[in-house]
Amino acid sequence: MPAKKIEPGTMLGGRYRIDRCVREGGMAVVYQARDLRHDRDVAVKVLRPELASTVGVDRFLQEIRIAANLTHPHLLPVHDSGQSKGLLYYVMPYYAGESLRERLNRLGELSPESVVSILRDVLDALGHAHEQGVLHRDIKPANVLLQGRHAMLADFGIAKALCDAAVSSEMTQAGAVIGT
Repeated sequence: MPAKKIEPGTMLGGRYRIDRCVREGGMAVVYQARDLRHDRDVAVKVLRPELASTVGVDRFLQEIRIAANLTHPHLLPVHDSGQSKGLLYYVMPYYAGESLRERLNRLGELSPESVVSILRDVLDALGHAHEQGVLHRDIKPANVLLQGRHAMLADFGIAKALCDAAVSSEMTQAGAVIGT
């Protein structure tokens, strides 16, 4: 059964006005919203309420912490996070471009030059994340956002901090299938 979506016009945290649903994932829904304080469009990722009572909250909080601590030109940054009306969310820049999945669906194939450019950006971002001790673990075309000539890597929802991997077994268990 699909989760109830947040209606356009709904306010989160007293400053983000939801405009429309942009993308639905297994754990969260991403909305385009208006940041009223800074007069800009943002993307707000909201944990599905039906997952809040299960392991989803811990995994979502981990995603926020990981993403908030990674700063790189090809990684989608976190602007803010919070909880409002029982909904856990975090805020990122809104990019009007398309995902690599959408571009592939639209064009069928890309030029070798485009592939090299996109891979260069994604690999640079992954290299930075690895230097910070973070494995993404869900690299796929839907998690690569294209803005102009550049690619941005998004969605650290199932990332694993390497230093936590040996200590924390409750986030991911051996034999558990995660990601796509």
